[in-house]
Amino acid sequence: MLGEMRSNENLPHSLESSFTGDSITIETNKQQLSNNHAVGPKGGPMVPKFTGFPGPINRDTPTLRPVRRAVMRQDWSFLLFLHWEVPAESLRPLLPPGLELDLYQGRAYVGLVPFTMSGVRPVGIPPFPWLSRYHETNVRTYVHVDGRDPGVWFFSLDAANPLAVIAARAWFHLPYHHARMRLTHESPGAGTTPGAISYSSERLWPGPKPATHTIRCMPKGPITPAESGTLEHFLVERYLLYAAHRGRLHRGQVHHTPYPLQQADVTALDESLLAAAGIVRPDVPPLAHFSRGVRVEVFPLTILP
Repeated sequence: MLGEMRSNENLPHSLESSFTGDSITIETNKQQLSNNHAVGPKGGPMVPKFTGFPGPINRDTPTLRPVRRAVMRQDWSFLLFLHWEVPAESLRPLLPPGLELDLYQGRAYVGLVPFTMSGVRPVGIPPFPWLSRYHETNVRTYVHVDGRDPGVWFFSLDAANPLAVIAARAWFHLPYHHARMRLTHESPGAGTTPGAISYSSERLWPGPKPATHTIRCMPKGPITPAESGTLEHFLVERYLLYAAHRGRLHRGQVHHTPYPLQQADVTALDESLLAAAGIVRPDVPPLAHFSRGVRVEVFPLTILP
């Protein structure tokens, strides 16, 4: 039996509590929280040393919480990370000046990530159910600036809340689009695999169109944070984002504990979002990872020199 996610299913206010939405449970523990902060020999935070470009890129510092005030809080849940290796030369023309592709062992990746946002609100203001909860899907690749500050470049972000789309386009200069979206998950005993999750989306405005997806996945295996240095860590543990506005680059930052990550089987996939972004999707199954969710702080954009 397919059950659409209810609008009152929110993540826990305590990091040690759990959120149950039908057959899916979100848990974040003290160990995950401590893993997000490198510890120096005297017990204080350890800031890794930047080795310079084109040497190894520092991927640890962006995971540390900035010493400044957050402007928004959000909860991200039911995240499905789909990735394909693509030729780097096909992505470079799609990036703005000042950004370089971030490669893993010489390989470039493009991602498609559907999930649900809830509790979206400015710091100090309670969430509003009709405004603070909606589904979203982004198409992305990974970039850096002169060998440092590795982050995400979004080709598109589709969201089911028109007010959030307008606000994000104006305040964060991100390519948001309004879409009709749905997330459902299957209950045991329905004749299908228990715990399977389906995502669907159809872009409404602005174009380009068509830009749709229908995806069904089955999370599986143990739940654990991605290990530093692995491909999984490279793809999912991203805390910086970039936007371009009036010829200038802007950088934003988020902070959360490491994703509780597990593998996923993709049993159905039909999408045109990558094509709408000018990207040819390889005719191979994607790398698929699932996370039950994290609690997120959002920090203001800064303009790069």
